[in-house]
Amino acid sequence: MKYHTLSLYLSVVLAGLTMTAGAQTAASVSPSVPVDSITETITYTGVVHEQGTKNDFYNRAVAWINKTYPNPSAVTTVRDPLSGKIEGGHRFKIYTDVEDGTKMEWGTILYSFKLEFKEGRYKYTFDHFLLNAPSKFPLERWLDKKDPAYNSTCDAKLVKVNDAMTELIDGLKEAMKPPKVRKEEDW
Repeated sequence: MKYHTLSLYLSVVLAGLTMTAGAQTAASVSPSVPVDSITETITYTGVVHEQGTKNDFYNRAVAWINKTYPNPSAVTTVRDPLSGKIEGGHRFKIYTDVEDGTKMEWGTILYSFKLEFKEGRYKYTFDHFLLNAPSKFPLERWLDKKDPAYNSTCDAKLVKVNDAMTELIDGLKEAMKPPKVRKEEDW
């Protein structure tokens, strides 16, 4: 009976270690980028409940775009305060660190975005990610390990894309918060 209990215990421990090792391998192999379950494309989206009106959000978003992008009028294709919608597209470069401490450009990533506003909430969507190459290259191909274009650097490139998009979205969320009201001093 003791042998059976010990054997069962060791089996559970080994199974747990195997699952943990498998999870670590999967985490290191598959970068965590959000993939839309319907379109099966990389899509960063969210609805944020915040204090403000549709017009407040629209104005805050325009201010964020003007601050974030070097040429804000070229970035947006739709700016409609009546419907509460801003659409556009932009690009950013991803780099890798070289052994001598310098950075080497990996490529330029193109993406589209849509910002929508309603009373008390706004929605952001960043999607249509492409590698700017002679032929536009959807980044979802970097997720498919069977794709002929897949290589060992694809996961690291997706991590760089995820880092850039997370930073961009964090900046948007911060800019969309209501301005802090300055209290008058009672002196």
